[in-house]
Amino acid sequence: MVVLLNKDNYAGLTKSGTRAAQFLKIEIGARAIGMGGAYVALANDVSSIYWNPAGLIHIQPRGGAGFVHTNWLADTNFDFVAAVIKTGNFGAVSLSYVSLSMPDMEVRSEFEPEGTGEYFSSMDMSLGLSYAQKLTDRFSMGITAKYIRQQIWHMVASTIAFDIGLLFKTDFDWLTLGVSISNFGPKIQYNGNDAFVYYDYNPNQFGNSETIYANLQTDKWDLPLLFRFGIGMQILNQELSQLVLAVEARHPNDNNENLSFGLEYGIKRRFFLRGGYQALFEDQSEKGFTLGTGFKFFVTETTPFSIDYAYADWGRLNNVHRFSLEIQF
Repeated sequence: MVVLLNKDNYAGLTKSGTRAAQFLKIEIGARAIGMGGAYVALANDVSSIYWNPAGLIHIQPRGGAGFVHTNWLADTNFDFVAAVIKTGNFGAVSLSYVSLSMPDMEVRSEFEPEGTGEYFSSMDMSLGLSYAQKLTDRFSMGITAKYIRQQIWHMVASTIAFDIGLLFKTDFDWLTLGVSISNFGPKIQYNGNDAFVYYDYNPNQFGNSETIYANLQTDKWDLPLLFRFGIGMQILNQELSQLVLAVEARHPNDNNENLSFGLEYGIKRRFFLRGGYQALFEDQSEKGFTLGTGFKFFVTETTPFSIDYAYADWGRLNNVHRFSLEIQF
């Protein structure tokens, strides 16, 4: 009997967890998250760095800055900070920083289960430089180059990756299309002192050294590549009320295709209510409904300040509450 197995689905196993740097998939921006993460076609703020870098060119009037801090799953902390500057005809330039960190943990071993007296920590981070430009009055594109680093105790892995995004405002002013590819880059591999070991090549042979210094070689892992395509629709655009609908299709390299969709209802362009559903059809997903709200006020006539909140259902995992702050200047 011959059994054929797909390399990404062995005996019923899925591709989940088969890519490195999973922190790159943590979504950014409470507005986008409140709409189920269907944001690739609506991106027009600092969080565009994550969803679609082409959206950076649509920040008004001259730039902006944003900050996010989240108590993430399993007692970890997620942080994001970024600034965007529009430089006239040259386009928009942005610098961003993302990190996922954890408190120090005590080192334990099979011989010292109560602890060795040492402590270790783990931290993932990404430092990105983005550029966006309008190619026509309707078509814009953006690109992000980012340095990615993962560290746990004495082991470090790092690489370079790129995000590319496109936005197209159709002849129908109420309809926008968005496309992005995230985390395109070479594989990542851990190296460090924890990979050095003493090795006895042949313990049964007398005279053989028991203290040969050897280096264990870790495997190389792909990054979580993600392709997004979405549409954004301005269903209602009045002075008192505004309604936006967004739908997004995703093709990741570590899961199957899925859909996200969301709604945003605005009152006088100051107060916002949002809802959505994330990752519909994703295999073994713990994600579900999202809700959000937001408030925008003006520090000056041309300086809006936004405070946004989002709630996301994570099934058997703890539900996550997100807050984000953004100022445009």
